Amino acid sequence: MSALFDEVQKQAQRLTPQEKAALAHRLIEELDSSSEADVEQLWIAESQRRYDAYLRGEVQSLPGDDVMSRARSRLK
Repeated sequence: MSALFDEVQKQAQRLTPQEKAALAHRLIEELDSSSEADVEQLWIAESQRRYDAYLRGEVQSLPGDDVMSRARSRLK
């Protein structure tokens, strides 16, 4: 790694946990180049893919109440 990287790492080690978390969040945001519009389009394509699979009989549906009940039990 570069000398700059080493210096930044040393300085980051002196930060409080809250400052480290804020710095990590900012760095991750800079790495994420997807815009909200791109993400929305990806979700639309994924939901269409899943719906098409359902229509072809490749996946089965479950009642929403059952799904939510399972999700709640996993969070406990």
